[in-house]
Amino acid sequence: MAVLAMPGANVLLPRPGYPMYEARAALGGLEFRHYNLLPDEGWEVDIEGVEALADENTVAIAMVNLGNPCGSVYSYEHLTKIAETARKLGIMVICDEIYEHCTFGSKPFVPMGVFGEIAPVVTLGGISKRWRVPGWRLGWIAMTDPKGILRKKKILESIIIYRSISVDPAAIIQVELDISYFDGIDDDIDFCTKLAKEECVVICPGSGLGMKNWLRVTFAVDPPLLEDVMERLKSFCLRHAKPTRNHVTL
Repeated sequence: MAVLAMPGANVLLPRPGYPMYEARAALGGLEFRHYNLLPDEGWEVDIEGVEALADENTVAIAMVNLGNPCGSVYSYEHLTKIAETARKLGIMVICDEIYEHCTFGSKPFVPMGVFGEIAPVVTLGGISKRWRVPGWRLGWIAMTDPKGILRKKKILESIIIYRSISVDPAAIIQVELDISYFDGIDDDIDFCTKLAKEECVVICPGSGLGMKNWLRVTFAVDPPLLEDVMERLKSFCLRHAKPTRNHVTL
C-alpha cells in the first residue's frame, strides 16, 4: 500500500474485509474505496460495483483468496473476470493468498498469478497460516508481470526499496522516559497518546510491555522520514516541558 501512495490515488478494498488494509492505506495517505462481496454468490467480487467505483486515479484492486473473513474460494472463471476487469481499468491486482493451503471441499485453489498475462498481479503470502506457526512473521511478495508493466512504472523498484528497510533488532530501542521533565504528562501512555494526537508520531508505551515510563522506539524507516519524526518529537517535548526545564537535545 505504501508504495502506491501518491497525490489523489485510490485503491479498491473488499467489504467485508481484513481491516489492516484500510489502516495501511490510511497511514500512507492513500484513499480507499470499498467494493462489495456478494453473499448470495459465494462472496464473489461485485464486478459491476468495482467498475463503478474506479476512476482515472485508481491504482489497484486488493482481494483475498481464500477469503478472510468469508471463507470463499474463487473459481478460475471468477478470477478471470477479476483480471479482465483490472486490465479494462488499467490497474494492478493485489491478492492476499496467506490461506492458500487451507482449502477444504471440492473447489480447488487457483493462484491469482496464473492471470498475470491479463493484468499485473502482486501476490502476498506467508508461512504462519500454511505451516500453523502464528508467531513466525515471515512472508513474501511475488510479482507476476510478464509484460513488465510494473517495472516500467517503477512499482517493482519501489517495492524493492521499501522492503529493504532493516528490521534488525538494532533498529528497535527501549528508552526510559523522565516524567519529571514534563508538565501535564502523567506517564508513558499519556505521553504516547498526546504525541500521536498532536504530532502524528506513534511510539509504543513501555507499559504495554511491562515497563512503565519507558518507550519502545522503532527507527527502521528512511532517513528523511526519521529526521522529520525527530523534529516533531523535539517540538512536542519542548511544548510540554516544565518552564524551568525547556532545554532538550535530540
